[in-house]
Amino acid sequence: MRRKWWSEWGDIPIYLGPHELLKDLTGFQMKRCVICAMRRPVLTSVGEVLKNARRVVVIDSVTNTTNIGAIFRSAVALGVDAVLLTRTTCSPLNRRAVRVSMGTVFQAPWTWLDGPVSSLHDYGFKTAAMALTDQSIALDDPVLKSVDRLALVMGTEGDGLSHETISAADYVVRIPMQHDVDSLNVAAAAAVAFWELRRF
Repeated sequence: MRRKWWSEWGDIPIYLGPHELLKDLTGFQMKRCVICAMRRPVLTSVGEVLKNARRVVVIDSVTNTTNIGAIFRSAVALGVDAVLLTRTTCSPLNRRAVRVSMGTVFQAPWTWLDGPVSSLHDYGFKTAAMALTDQSIALDDPVLKSVDRLALVMGTEGDGLSHETISAADYVVRIPMQHDVDSLNVAAAAAVAFWELRRF
């Protein structure tokens, strides 16, 4: 393995090695043949992350890293200002989440939400739980676009959001669909919702 120093990155050493060596070091087949070691950032508070935000997403109990990465990528691309994750959600710094996000987990302001979703009311947000109930309103309902500060709450595709989270939400929202399809993958649903409720 050869060692190089790249002046534009200061004194960070860059090691170059053959594909097989990288595979042996990591224990899996490398797709892009790049690995790195990084320090985890010190996360800011919920209040700091939300300070200038108008559209945020709360990811609640989603444990599929591919979905996490895809939600982050859509959030950054479609103008979501911040991402909050409940502690029952997997970390966006997971290797696969980072890869699927195309690095956008390093662009989006995010942090862990330790309190209930309803605690976002303290920051001036109304909450919209994405769920199928008899009280659900359509995603394109004009009332949603009129809300200045809105937090979209996304749950797992299987179990969905808890009854407590849905009951505490200001709005319960569904995506109108055809041909008796009742739900989308959480990452796909998030992208649709982000686009519909964008503020740019």
